[in-house]
Amino acid sequence: MFPIPSPRTGAGDPARTLRLLWRDPAAVPRHGPSQQLSVDQVVAAATTLADAEGLEAVTMRRIAQRLGVAAMSLYTYVSGKAELLDLMLDAAYLRMPRADTTGQPWRQRLTAIAAENRALFQAHPWAAAISTARPPLGPGQMAKYEHELAALDGLGLDDIQIDAALTHLLAFVQAWARAAADAQAAGREGPDDEQWWAANAPLLAKVLDPAAYPLAVRVGTAAGTAHGAAYSPAHAYDFGLRVILDGLAALIDEKPLFS
Repeated sequence: MFPIPSPRTGAGDPARTLRLLWRDPAAVPRHGPSQQLSVDQVVAAATTLADAEGLEAVTMRRIAQRLGVAAMSLYTYVSGKAELLDLMLDAAYLRMPRADTTGQPWRQRLTAIAAENRALFQAHPWAAAISTARPPLGPGQMAKYEHELAALDGLGLDDIQIDAALTHLLAFVQAWARAAADAQAAGREGPDDEQWWAANAPLLAKVLDPAAYPLAVRVGTAAGTAHGAAYSPAHAYDFGLRVILDGLAALIDEKPLFS
């Protein structure tokens, strides 16, 4: 089936991957019987599959079926699944809407950056599961990085702090997207949260002794009552983003807005 390998970028041949990312003509041979396609078409077909069924559905056979070609012909364009994953993610980055926040307060600029990445993961849930410790250094990645760095430029941070602050913000959004996807999947695969808690409430009342677990019972009950579930993706996002922005406010010597 040739499934996508462990989801991390930078796992393919570096030189060939970079040539493909930047669409160097030398990366795809011009001779051969299978030149009716393009790298972009292969990437688009793989992305459509991943969006609909997850990364595990992305195989050369399935991509070839969508494109109406033999599976082996795809290797003319992309020599491996690791390279394909980099191409898919970079293409998603390239298509991201990028709001012009010039002149806006820095909190609004960073809130917009977080929202753009949240929208990316909602459009392409598979992207949240990918490790980008070695980022795909293609045109999408570089345009995204340049755009996002601008939200932190001019705040009195040095370059290392700027990069670290952006990395922290993006890691938060990605982690949130994974947790939100897990919560959504749990709701699809079984009873919803209200039904689950109702079914388990009698047993929990017996085993969760408030005297033995006073903080767990008190805080858990308060959170569950407030959210109607053990976990609220919306609250987790809003709360986490506030904490990050207030932390950055302290770093740039500004009085936090949220106290």
